Amino acid sequence: MRPMARWAMTGALLATAVAGPLSVPAHSAPASLYAPSALVLSVGHGEDAAGTVPERAVTLNCAPTASGTHPDAGTACGELARVGGDFARLATLADEGGGARHCTKEYQPVVVTAQGVWRGKRVDYAHTFGNACVKDVQGASVFAF
Repeated sequence: MRPMARWAMTGALLATAVAGPLSVPAHSAPASLYAPSALVLSVGHGEDAAGTVPERAVTLNCAPTASGTHPDAGTACGELARVGGDFARLATLADEGGGARHCTKEYQPVVVTAQGVWRGKRVDYAHTFGNACVKDVQGASVFAF
């Protein structure tokens, strides 16, 4: 490339780099009015999250609308909203339903995890249920996949 052309190219790139940010309005609107809520949920058989390989995993996005690969994202997001994003309180929703479901005491541990962001706050949750029935009852729709 000739020296004059190189100087012209450098000048054009410099002008773009300097003037580009100046063209953005000073009071631009936020990208979203909702705090992010995006989670990866997983289920696997094992004693604890550290030694368990996930067998299934889904995504769950709750803001501004429910979406993701979760089979019932709307219900799952609604349940999380009812417990304020506290995964440990999901078991209280089973008590509200009235129709108590009884599980055997067979021990085949199931580990669930949730990682991501709920309403702008970091989430890193893991819990071991005694068996799949207990997970289905106490994990509500959030872990039903």
